[in-house]
Amino acid sequence: MKKVFFLLFITSISFAQIDRVEPPFWWSDMNLSELQIMFYGKNIAQNEVSVSGGIGIKTVQKTENPNYVFVTIETKNVAAQELVFTFKNKKKSFTQNYSLKARKENSRFRKGFDSSDLLYLIMPDRFANGNSNNDNTKETNEKLNRSKIDGRHGGDIEGIISNLDYIKNLGVTAVWPTPLCEDNDERGSYHGYGQSDVYKIDSRFGTNEDYLRMSSELHKRGMKNIMDYVTNHWGYQHWMIKDLPTYNWIHQFPGFKQTNYRMNSQFDSNASEGDAKLYADGWFVKSMPDLNQSNPLVLNYLIQNAIWWVEYADLDGFRVDTYPYGDKNGVAKWTKAVMDEYPNFNIVGEVWYHNPAQNAYWQKDSKIGAIESFNSYLPSVMDFTLQEIINGGVFNENENIWDKGMVKVYSNFTSDFMYPDINNLLVFVENHDTDRFNEVYKNDFEKYKMAMTLISTIRGIPQIYYGSEIGMDGSKSVGDGDLRRDFPGGWDGDAKNAFIASGRNQEQQKFHDFSAKLFNWRKNKAVIHKGKTTHYAPENNVYVYFRYTDTETVMVVINNNAEKQTLKLDRFKENIKAHLSATEVLSEKQINLKEDLQIEGKSALILELK
Repeated sequence: MKKVFFLLFITSISFAQIDRVEPPFWWSDMNLSELQIMFYGKNIAQNEVSVSGGIGIKTVQKTENPNYVFVTIETKNVAAQELVFTFKNKKKSFTQNYSLKARKENSRFRKGFDSSDLLYLIMPDRFANGNSNNDNTKETNEKLNRSKIDGRHGGDIEGIISNLDYIKNLGVTAVWPTPLCEDNDERGSYHGYGQSDVYKIDSRFGTNEDYLRMSSELHKRGMKNIMDYVTNHWGYQHWMIKDLPTYNWIHQFPGFKQTNYRMNSQFDSNASEGDAKLYADGWFVKSMPDLNQSNPLVLNYLIQNAIWWVEYADLDGFRVDTYPYGDKNGVAKWTKAVMDEYPNFNIVGEVWYHNPAQNAYWQKDSKIGAIESFNSYLPSVMDFTLQEIINGGVFNENENIWDKGMVKVYSNFTSDFMYPDINNLLVFVENHDTDRFNEVYKNDFEKYKMAMTLISTIRGIPQIYYGSEIGMDGSKSVGDGDLRRDFPGGWDGDAKNAFIASGRNQEQQKFHDFSAKLFNWRKNKAVIHKGKTTHYAPENNVYVYFRYTDTETVMVVINNNAEKQTLKLDRFKENIKAHLSATEVLSEKQINLKEDLQIEGKSALILELK
């Protein structure tokens, strides 16, 4: 017995030299012809590496840290199989199995989200607690504290799954949760943007298997799964930050230096080199070390991690956090690599600029970016200029003057010529980083209807934020946690459950009924998804535009006055053409297009022309 025990003990020590393998497995028949596997363990770089199966090792790369070795193998035309890596030095050898799995059928040509979709943005910790057993876990630092505005409240993947029917019935076709990978910061970890392991779902949200189940449940309902991805930074508790593979894995000055947040320096022809470098290389905040995407090892790690999640979890898209903050050429290579692997996929970047030209610079094939021979390869960008107009209080502006009211909205769309693909812009009134719409407008239902009508009928991909459909509000001046309140009914013991009609009060029901009717109408309207647009310069603070195809025409009228307005329809005859009547979508009233059109103050009409 003693001898057997001794042999087992020696074997366990040998295998213990490998603590992590990333990616943990891969697939055959990928477009990416090479795979770089990172092996991590105590002094692992002291070993020579070989692999079974006739697979060619292209390179074995070691760094100044002996605990890492990066092994690149050729995978083109390699069948699914179990590989065996052998690590050998003068004293001993040990092996590590590695799986190349069979790829899902037609995985490469999966269809990403597009303008036919409506995205529902969720802060998982604040949406619903479906499994109270994972509220606190041994391997994570921050514990449940629902009384704290910036504490963990316990929402999880199970909570999302259990309410997918609610989301679908609202008219939503795609779900975007904020990051679900492990964030092990001691405080503020609920938002997930300071990730400590990018191959592992945070145990307080659930498991990797739970995430796969969520993706599957979405697809069963004809809905899409969008992962919130972070290319710019990790959390300071990330296991690799504690034992860096190489000094320049992150940007160091040495150590921490905060970015100057001067986003314009990335295309400013007059910018100093120092300003541009500090912006791109500085850390977003002290707790988020800034990744160096110009380091090929880092860039390849991020590319493979993103592709791994798409293939593993059957994803339909990425939303990329702080897109312009990384090395822009490195992040462009990351984007191109993902899109080359999945040509029908979609990626939307958080590109938070204050005018359309600066936003358009970041969209794929931008003529503005081409001036300096830059292409981001990013299919979709977020229309923050429109969002800022809306949440800046435009629906409170009753003045009929040159630069107020609906003229601002109209002017935003006059810049559409700058974008290479206007149908691939994300349009929204709020998100998890902005004041809630219902905070800005004091839960004014009529103004909510105007805003939702606007983003549901213009070009692009509309995104709504969880809870707005029942009138939830929240102020950034109070703190980010106030923008991310718990959805009522998501926790056992909640006084009201707004996930069901009987649990909503009259005000919540009013918001919900309108939202569901509008969003479900949009779901099947190709004229809104891909139609052309003609708009008319606002008169008397009334904005009119048409979405049309060869077979369908929709007329939208938004009256931003407090008083009723009467419109002479002759002005719009180039779009009305021979149509005699229309049906107003929300009220279902019939409209005679041969008469003047009356519209109530602070209201919107959606007219399907007949």
